[in-house]
Amino acid sequence: MKGYIAKRTGQMLLVVFLLSIFIFLLVSMIPGDPVYAMLGEEVSQEEYDRVFHELKLDQPVIVRYFSWLADALRGDLGESTQFHMKTSEVLASRIPITLFFSIAAFIISVPFGILFGVISAVNRGKPLDTVVTLIANVTACLPQFWFALLIMFVFAMKLGWLPSYGFDWPWVNATGWKQMIMPLFCLSLGGIASTTRQTRSSMLEVIRQDYIRTARSKGIANNKVIYLHALKNALIPVITILGMRLGNLIAGSMFVESVFNIPGMGSLMVKAIQSRDIPVVQACVLAIALVSCLVNLATDILYAVVDPRVRFE
Repeated sequence: MKGYIAKRTGQMLLVVFLLSIFIFLLVSMIPGDPVYAMLGEEVSQEEYDRVFHELKLDQPVIVRYFSWLADALRGDLGESTQFHMKTSEVLASRIPITLFFSIAAFIISVPFGILFGVISAVNRGKPLDTVVTLIANVTACLPQFWFALLIMFVFAMKLGWLPSYGFDWPWVNATGWKQMIMPLFCLSLGGIASTTRQTRSSMLEVIRQDYIRTARSKGIANNKVIYLHALKNALIPVITILGMRLGNLIAGSMFVESVFNIPGMGSLMVKAIQSRDIPVVQACVLAIALVSCLVNLATDILYAVVDPRVRFE
């Protein structure tokens, strides 16, 4: 088990290193002049040259990358040209909000998705299975930003039940509970749909196995057979989907955050791209990539814990 974890950790570090190269080069190729985007077209030549040098744009790309990497390893992600403060301080105020919504949506979507998947599999071919499968398939295809705009139009603009934008921590401001409802619903919906489909598929495969028929022939209650025998083995492939889903929640939060004007990582990255704030863009993408890699590492470890065959190999 220790060797397995060490192997997966080494692979993760290699992926993060390769991603850092790709991120730096991709951001460097964004069209436009970052100095003009930051200071405007009327900036003097002296001021332009000063900022150009501060951003190290007068150095070759390879030199700038290793300089940026060395600073990043020390925790120095540069200074935001938009907020005029350290990028790490900007991220420190945004990352908790994105993680809060992503983890909360994950916690909501997992039990509901597994429950609906089990119900659909147990009632295969019946009207209930058709309804659950149809809703899951349709929901999985809905773009998050489109659905966010739709429910904002209905519940905020037409009915006036919920606030349409903003965010406050629910334990600080009572309004925060209402502000959470629509974003959490949008983020959870796709997870419920994908988990339902995967659980249904895994359950249909497991409940046809010989040991399930043997358990039923012994007179064990059907609910006990389903939830204690079949579900335990059906969750093994579902774990992989759940890990990928949590990573997708963190990476895809920018759409929902932008629609509801939530001050998280997603909305920060959108604003940074618009203002050509290179240090913030690089830091945001790197942070999202690092968190996604950590989630995948945790998923691999959990997979090995649940499935003895992985540990044996």
